[in-house]
Amino acid sequence: PQGIGSPSVYHAVIVIFLEFFAWGLLTAPTLVVLHETFPKHTFLMNGLIQGVKGLLSFLSAPLIGALSDVWGRKSFLLLTVFFTCAPIPLMKISPWWYFAVISVSGVFAVTFSVVFAYVADITQEHERSMAYGLVSATFAASLVTSPAIGAYLGRVYGNSLVVVLATAIALLDICFILVAVPESLPEKMRPASWGAPISWEQADPFASLKKVGQDSIVLLICITVFLSYLPEAGQYSSFFLYLRQIMGFSPESVAAFIAVLGILSIIAQTVVLSLLMRSIGNKNTILLGLGFQILQLAWYGFGSEPWMMWAAGAVAAMSSITFPAVSALVSRTADADQQGVVQGMITGIRGLCNGLGPALYGFIFYIFHVELNELPMTETELGGNVATQHHSQQNSIIPGPPFLFGACSVLLALLVALFIPEHTNLNVRSSNWKKHSGSHGHPHSPQAPGEAKEPLLQDTNV
Repeated sequence: PQGIGSPSVYHAVIVIFLEFFAWGLLTAPTLVVLHETFPKHTFLMNGLIQGVKGLLSFLSAPLIGALSDVWGRKSFLLLTVFFTCAPIPLMKISPWWYFAVISVSGVFAVTFSVVFAYVADITQEHERSMAYGLVSATFAASLVTSPAIGAYLGRVYGNSLVVVLATAIALLDICFILVAVPESLPEKMRPASWGAPISWEQADPFASLKKVGQDSIVLLICITVFLSYLPEAGQYSSFFLYLRQIMGFSPESVAAFIAVLGILSIIAQTVVLSLLMRSIGNKNTILLGLGFQILQLAWYGFGSEPWMMWAAGAVAAMSSITFPAVSALVSRTADADQQGVVQGMITGIRGLCNGLGPALYGFIFYIFHVELNELPMTETELGGNVATQHHSQQNSIIPGPPFLFGACSVLLALLVALFIPEHTNLNVRSSNWKKHSGSHGHPHSPQAPGEAKEPLLQDTNV
């Protein structure tokens, strides 16, 4: 087989690390270029760009997964990485084309879907959780380190060097897939012809969402996930721009904020989550995580000083325990043959939120006229603009209106989560679901298509 050695989790880990390390380098330059390109409606355009990308990813992810089940993983790894990284060199060539290609690239920017399918091909069921955890930790590690490196190189050598370096790393990733990554899907499982049929029912992005109302407990869990993840997705898309443009953070401060938040989130999702699950139980852990999320969103909404952002960031790390706790609750209460279907529903709702959340936040920023005429470019210019920023904040009662809206949404999620029972099997309509999951199953994988849990950090360039 083509590639170096036999297929392994380490091949997938290297692909993920290189892709998101390249994007992480561009965190600070992207914020500057975004404001220079759309000076009047920065937050609105950022929300629309990320929203279109998220919706396209939601619509295309099941189809890409279904096609990779037929034609193999390697070709789709190459395709998704190429289109995800295609906008990078356009940042210096043409910013308008850069943002246009970013939004359209959502059709193929679903690397995690293919990577998790790759891992499922080569691991046994009992090894899979650890393998997925390794992929997620690699993703987190790449984003903890790369924004700080990109901000430093941009300040010392200019943003052009950062773009060139990110492009080189993206090309290295593509070359690595071409040369070193072996195909994980066995040849006997793939048809001889590329014209082989696929299950279009499996490729329907709304297929899992159609089953949400079939059980009251599933419905409660899905409503909780939607109301809590919608503001989280919007926050991920705009928060670092908010820090840079409204709160007056320097590129280095934004990079340091990402690094500290990432490290604290990893600790919260491993050590703290494990302790809480053992001591207060699964449902109470979810409620605690939602409580922390309400607190941090309200703090972001009313905060007008940089130290408030840092304090709220520490609370945000604690709120990251919510989704792992929800996934654990589903895995404990659902029957064994329904795991993939229920997890697929939650994954589908999160994918939908990745499209709706950024657009909603951008629209709320636009309604409340949260804009700034000038973006501080360097630390020396930063001091001269602090008075302008604080004057802009004083004109508004709420510095960050979308975050306050998000806090209200999570409060509703908390009220819904109160009605989720702690210990109840999900008595979903097993006959229909078994038939549905059976038609989607693949003989080479013991895992249902939706069973692969999403990474704790999302597949975004932020």
